[in-house]
Amino acid sequence: MAMVWNDLRHFVRNEFMDLIDGLRAFVATAETGSFTAAADRLAISNRLTSKYVAELEARLGVRLLSRTTRRVGVTASGEALLARAPALLDDLDEMLAEVTEDGRGFTGTLRISAPVTFGEKYVQGMLARFAAPHADLVVDLRLTDAYVDLASEGIDLAFRVGEGAVTSLKRRRLGALRSCVVASPDYLSRHGRPERPDDLVAHACIVDTNRSEPAHWAFTCDSVETAVQVPSRFRVNSAQVARDLAVAGHGIAFCPVFVLGDDLETGRLEPLLPDYDSPRRAISAVWLEGRTLPRKVRSLIDFAVEDARASGLG
Repeated sequence: MAMVWNDLRHFVRNEFMDLIDGLRAFVATAETGSFTAAADRLAISNRLTSKYVAELEARLGVRLLSRTTRRVGVTASGEALLARAPALLDDLDEMLAEVTEDGRGFTGTLRISAPVTFGEKYVQGMLARFAAPHADLVVDLRLTDAYVDLASEGIDLAFRVGEGAVTSLKRRRLGALRSCVVASPDYLSRHGRPERPDDLVAHACIVDTNRSEPAHWAFTCDSVETAVQVPSRFRVNSAQVARDLAVAGHGIAFCPVFVLGDDLETGRLEPLLPDYDSPRRAISAVWLEGRTLPRKVRSLIDFAVEDARASGLG
């Protein structure tokens, strides 16, 4: 009897794990649109991903994915499963995490997306502080200035600068970034100092194309907003490069303060238009709506809010 019970328990465990593997492979493939991308997300081989999906289809007796030489689509049955399977897997992960993580810290992988310069200057340090007590936690930080598709890239949490307009994302505000108009002493000695925003049209300006309106620089003074369309001496898609060009004397830059470091204190750059303030850009953590957040992701969001406040970003 003991042997029969052990065999039955072994059978049920294997069947359950095979089902979970199949669901994970199916969801990853459906969301990314390819077995290769799904395999990358799951950190398994392309062949194994395809095998798991095929076994799940055989188990259910329906076709979940339509395969062509160019792409993988989702059938009507697949759409029905995709509407519920991610939440089921999230609930399972949450349940297992509560059991295993209470005693030994967070485990598994956190996939994070952030803009390049903000990620290099702030996010990487914040994530290191968060991960320090969790020896078994893997942090996969992906830096890009493109607005990535969180579902297709398998991103757990993204940090964004600016409000954004994606309605399928939930958002928690971490703080705001202030920007400053700066130039080097060398540039100012050669070209003079602008006293008002309108004076900028006569200067060489370094434009950061990551901004929503790159050459449209807005300011406020005594609650009155002023905006100017500046000429572009350089157009770059990096706030860090804009800062570097300004330090080298190539023009006037409009940079987030976090990029400047100690440039203002040391005199490498000088702040301009002191009577004018600039609109602040929101910093947010965003994630997919309709998903049950794993405990480690919720904890990271809470940690980021407190860390941003302590770092002066909140």
